Amino acid sequence: MSAMRDETDMRALQQLVTRRFALASVTYGLGLVLTWVAVAGGFYQASVASAVAQSALIVVSQLLFFWLFHRGVNLRSKDPSLTEPQVLVGLLWLTTFLFNLGSARGSLLVLYLLVLMFAVFLPPKVFIRYAALAFVSFVSMAALDYYLQRPIETDVFLLQASVLLVTLIWMCLFAGHVYRLRQRMRQRRFALQAHQDTLRGMMRQLEDLASTDELTGLYNRRRFLRIAEGDLNRLRKGHQSGLALIDLDHFKRINDIHGHATGDRVLQAFASVARSCLRDDDVLARYGGEEFVLLLPNTDAEQFTACCERLREAFANAEPEDANIEAGHLSLSIGLTLLNAGDDLDAALQRADEALYRAKRGGRNRCEPAWVTADA
Repeated sequence: MSAMRDETDMRALQQLVTRRFALASVTYGLGLVLTWVAVAGGFYQASVASAVAQSALIVVSQLLFFWLFHRGVNLRSKDPSLTEPQVLVGLLWLTTFLFNLGSARGSLLVLYLLVLMFAVFLPPKVFIRYAALAFVSFVSMAALDYYLQRPIETDVFLLQASVLLVTLIWMCLFAGHVYRLRQRMRQRRFALQAHQDTLRGMMRQLEDLASTDELTGLYNRRRFLRIAEGDLNRLRKGHQSGLALIDLDHFKRINDIHGHATGDRVLQAFASVARSCLRDDDVLARYGGEEFVLLLPNTDAEQFTACCERLREAFANAEPEDANIEAGHLSLSIGLTLLNAGDDLDAALQRADEALYRAKRGGRNRCEPAWVTADA
């Protein structure tokens, strides 16, 4: 169950990362278009070669990111969508682009917010670092303009820088709020998963209690019938399973002479002996009172008879704990039959019951087969 949940979570994360990467690709494409619109409109004050270089930066970087993303490479282990390097490339392109727009750059300051939106899900300290880089990049344009002796409208620049600063501060606060909100949601999700795991565990315990015999720890009749039906449905032609009904001989006499507590210990002793004689895939259940039922998948008549004889002999030598019954005073009667593909479980149980009756009528302490196949 946990593996399925982890696989679902990974699939959901992969879908989220893919959408985020696709959105970043669209944004890069818009940046490429915007560069050449500015060139065509005469707003771009640098050479066409500079625009070509910026376009190459966008195309090459996005192709590289796409290759890394497709290969599953994770530049930072907590960032499978390569958000941080994409934000860095976006800030580099935008700063170069705005610097070459001259006085028209103020109308496109909003692009800084567009680039930083991709970093809004990063930790607040990381987001503040990129916001500071964006502000410093914009301010450095004025220094370069002054160095290149370009005309600067100081009042307009101060207004633009102030607006950008206030907006970046607001985005930092918003990013911190989003991060804390995500942390709380993650904690609640983990708590919900813990509660779900607890509920699943309780449901499994209830199911075990409802399908297990309390005294012997074996399956009860209802659980056995469900398991046997499933095994019979999976049984392929040419394969067989063994089915046996087991009765503890003279069990009523044990209860009458030694008491019900001793009878309970005899039942527990049989369950313990049977576990030591059977394979892990074999199914043993308490069918009712002193009667048990056994299912051996993938067996034949010879193997099944040998197994039941081994079980009968082992129980005859058993000494129940805290019971005044010596070894050799216990015995079993067993009725055996075989299940074939297409067989009916009720009919098979009837065959085993008739064989058990013959074993008891024949003197008890014996295995009586009923090798009736579906082809007979």
